[in-house]
Amino acid sequence: MKGTCVYLLRSLNEPSHHYIGRTEDLKRRLAEHNRGAVGHTRKYRPWKVVVAVYFEDPRKAAAFER
Repeated sequence: MKGTCVYLLRSLNEPSHHYIGRTEDLKRRLAEHNRGAVGHTRKYRPWKVVVAVYFEDPRKAAAFER
């Protein structure tokens, strides 16, 4: 999909841990989370996408993420 994506991840090892983020390439970003490249999510990997919402307007995506 095209646009800016706001996504919710859930840890597979610690299902009570979630992470909300924003990206234009969800597949690449999920791979970064799962290989430990993101400090906030490194400890609870692996992650899976629970929800992904796409926006044409990046400002609306940023507002939704907040």
